[in-house]
Amino acid sequence: MKVMKWSVIAMAVAAGTSQLAFASAQSESKGFVDDASLDLLLRNTYWNRDYADGVPDRSTWAQGFIATFESGFTQGTVGVGIDAYGLLGVKLDGGQADMFPGERFDWEDDLSEAGAAVKLRLSNTTAKYGNQFVNLPVIASDDSRLLPQAFTGTLVTSSEIEGLELNAGHFTADSSMGSPSRDSNNAYGLRLKSLDVIGGTYAFNDNLNVSLYFSDVEDTYDKKYANVNYVMPLAEDQSLTFDFNYYKTDNIDDRVVANVDDNTIWSLSAKYAIGAHAFILAHQRVSGDTGYLYDAGDGGGSIWVANSFLSDFNNKDERSWQASYELDFTGYGIPGLFWKTAYLRGDNIDAEFYGGSGEATEREFFNQVSYTFQSGAAKDLTLRARNSILRTSNDLNNDYLPDTNEWRLYAIYPLSIL
Repeated sequence: MKVMKWSVIAMAVAAGTSQLAFASAQSESKGFVDDASLDLLLRNTYWNRDYADGVPDRSTWAQGFIATFESGFTQGTVGVGIDAYGLLGVKLDGGQADMFPGERFDWEDDLSEAGAAVKLRLSNTTAKYGNQFVNLPVIASDDSRLLPQAFTGTLVTSSEIEGLELNAGHFTADSSMGSPSRDSNNAYGLRLKSLDVIGGTYAFNDNLNVSLYFSDVEDTYDKKYANVNYVMPLAEDQSLTFDFNYYKTDNIDDRVVANVDDNTIWSLSAKYAIGAHAFILAHQRVSGDTGYLYDAGDGGGSIWVANSFLSDFNNKDERSWQASYELDFTGYGIPGLFWKTAYLRGDNIDAEFYGGSGEATEREFFNQVSYTFQSGAAKDLTLRARNSILRTSNDLNNDYLPDTNEWRLYAIYPLSIL
């Protein structure tokens, strides 16, 4: 971890030579109560996965309630506050492991969880200890199902230099999306022992951002992440955005995958936006002893690469391409309506590593339409429909994603209570 710390310190020193620290957020605190907020997110979702090859289909209809309280900070040199959350999921029909506890065809009818964290703030640096949601590239709470994943530990976030955010944390437990237990097994049948993370993001200007993060998951693996995002303004209402993501995983423990040591995955995307339209091309590659590993203690959301859809196109030696199109209907007089379609294809997969033979391929056709009401009684209500059609060339990943037709339907309604 010494190398990690010195890397981030060097980043801070370099930034400090060009920009001075800006105003202190703590000095502008209005108090514990006056800056407090209480929000409730209502999420109704229906999932349907139609599997091929005799694999039992899976469908779930459920209602989620996500309440979050964030206090302000007490006034003074060091501010003190509390954040808390309460989660409730109610099964309306069906069931699946990443939404409710239980076993196949015997899922529990509901799931509840609560957590809290104490926080301290000095100037523009905040330290939070307790149960919390985390959103960093090497440790990220998965919020793609009914209820979000949470972690237990300490996270320090510092923004003392304008444009530079530094993060350092130590976590000792997590609760998966489908379980309230903070010592439950993750996707690999393992429990998180401890995870250390350090890194940061620096905005050189409005168009260029660079990120660098390191993590060490005890008895699991070490991970490095880098990102470069550059927006090139063109003519009016036109821009070209390049986004590069890179993960390097080392010291993979046998309890995750036996007889492997490292993995590398990277992606590069180019997005051309003109008015209401956007066209995206992306390429992604995997190399090393195994496919890219995540959710072995670092969260199901810790895969920030371009070609992560229903499939993450992260198999051993896989090369994948994406062509996608986005349309914002605001330019056509329908604000709140958005459509995205994408086609992805992966090849060069080492099928033998997964129990098959030869070289495997996979392809996915993706569509998502969402609409957010802009006014009236249903203002801020979002309706979203997502469909993926995934096909693989053999038994690749048959235990997880065989040939699949998937629908995800959402009705999401945020309420501001305080």
